[in-house]
Amino acid sequence: MALRPILILPDPRLRKAAEPVGAADAGLRRLAEDMLETMYEAPGIGLAATQLGIMKRLFVMDCTGEGETPAPTVFVDPELVWASEEEVVSEEGCLSIPEVYENVSRPARVRLRWRDLDGARHEAEFRDRPAVCVQHELDHLDGRLFIDHLSAIKRRMITNRMKKLKREKERA
Repeated sequence: MALRPILILPDPRLRKAAEPVGAADAGLRRLAEDMLETMYEAPGIGLAATQLGIMKRLFVMDCTGEGETPAPTVFVDPELVWASEEEVVSEEGCLSIPEVYENVSRPARVRLRWRDLDGARHEAEFRDRPAVCVQHELDHLDGRLFIDHLSAIKRRMITNRMKKLKREKERA
């Protein structure tokens, strides 16, 4: 396993939609392991392949709390099947937009269909924190970021802050 660099806004690859994975192979398994290691180290609760510059429909997630047994899940070619009309507002952050947290409104429950690394098909309903995480990661796979759910002014302010951060890192 290896840590991989996470793309930071305004990297244009974060705005590109991912392509279907298709059949899993040893390379995909290695990528999923690397993604989990990178996510845990960051630390985060979800990470999409697009955040690593890999334009495949794949994300990993582990929404367990501190002191709980980790429960990592790998989602290959996930698709949203259903979303509740009821919404929930929760504070979101993103590994690709460091140190920025904003309240975002999303459906409170969602149903997702995906495959695992062995090709087995799954379908499950998610609620609460896992539902928010699933939607956040699906957005990444479609070239969207959580800031796209904010006002244009807030989005512009956050993007400008990230551009400034990038310039500072390049000078260091």
